[in-house]
Amino acid sequence: MPKTTARGDVKKSELPSTLKRSEEKAQRTFAEAHDAALDQYDGDEQRAHRVAYAALKHSYEKVGDHWEAKARRGPSDERAEQRGPDARGETAEGVDANASKDHLLDIARRLEVTGRSRMTKDELVEAIKKRNRQEAARARK
Repeated sequence: MPKTTARGDVKKSELPSTLKRSEEKAQRTFAEAHDAALDQYDGDEQRAHRVAYAALKHSYEKVGDHWEAKARRGPSDERAEQRGPDARGETAEGVDANASKDHLLDIARRLEVTGRSRMTKDELVEAIKKRNRQEAARARK
């Protein structure tokens, strides 16, 4: 189902809940990438959804129950670096796994992740992913 109207406006009712709580540019990025992929891949909704999230994750990172602009554009995790339909590797579920440890510590602090100061970078990514899932579930209630 298209995420934009004929005039190009974002259909907010069609967006995933985390995007409804995000800034308009993030919503537009997702919606336009989704609709372009839907046209290119003959209506394949799942593929369009994956393409839209991949486009979003190049400019935004998931923080709790919403998406925030990244300081620097680029792939956010091992899978995003691969590109294409046969991409391999782990996804960080919107966490910018390529960010510095200091940045990840800041995000973990904002999300009130306990024990963050003793965590490795990989452990921070996992803890943030877990907290993001919790915050998104809480926001949907």
